[in-house]
Amino acid sequence: MCLILLGYKVSKKYPLILAANRDEFFGRPTAPMHFWQDNSSILAGKDLDQGGTWFGVHKKGTFAALTNYRDPTSIKQKAPSRGEIIVKFLEYKKLTEIHFDAFKKQSNFYNGFNLVFGDKEKLFWFSNLKNAIEKIKPGIHGISNRFLNTPWPKVTSGKKALKQMISKDFTINSLFSLLTDQSIPDDIQLPHTGVGIEWERVLSPLFIQSEIYGTRSSTIMLMDQNGNIEVTERTYNPQNIFEYSDRHFIITS
Repeated sequence: MCLILLGYKVSKKYPLILAANRDEFFGRPTAPMHFWQDNSSILAGKDLDQGGTWFGVHKKGTFAALTNYRDPTSIKQKAPSRGEIIVKFLEYKKLTEIHFDAFKKQSNFYNGFNLVFGDKEKLFWFSNLKNAIEKIKPGIHGISNRFLNTPWPKVTSGKKALKQMISKDFTINSLFSLLTDQSIPDDIQLPHTGVGIEWERVLSPLFIQSEIYGTRSSTIMLMDQNGNIEVTERTYNPQNIFEYSDRHFIITS
């Protein structure tokens, strides 16, 4: 994923709200969200090129989501796919900080990433660029391709929109609408991540569109007070964002 917005313990009905966009090259083969044949407890889309995923939920009530850290100068050409990290964390039988401590030792094998992982009791953020675990506090949070709550325009505007929406009677469709914002900030507001000004502009909206790369899908996850999880994935037609297909799942605790 390239944008994850979180409302954590700010809604009485849903203590955890996640709204996220996955941005990827259109030519990269992908399977939509489904329960995996080789591990039926995992609900996730699948990168058919490397076999991993960007977001997943386990039937036991945990979830994990990942964004890449954007820095083309530090890319390791032979690094393993970051998509396998999600699967590793979902397969842990119980969520503990010990797992993060063990994972720190191998996290530098991967290119830069942010990982959000949690259940109804705890929510964590980890980046291998900082190599430190942070327990996420209640509030509105956002991650793009830097660190947790780095104030990139899309993160700032997304957090503001999510906060306003949660204060009202929101719907899943209204959350999806939030994620389709294509507003491009002024150049002076754009980050400098080494990809050049043209690509900084392309990558700056919440919802990205270009000829070869863009927002492939959006995900909404709602977790209630009992740990029941409702997930909807929306996959877009690259030529027309108003053409899409939805998949809806409910995992009960």
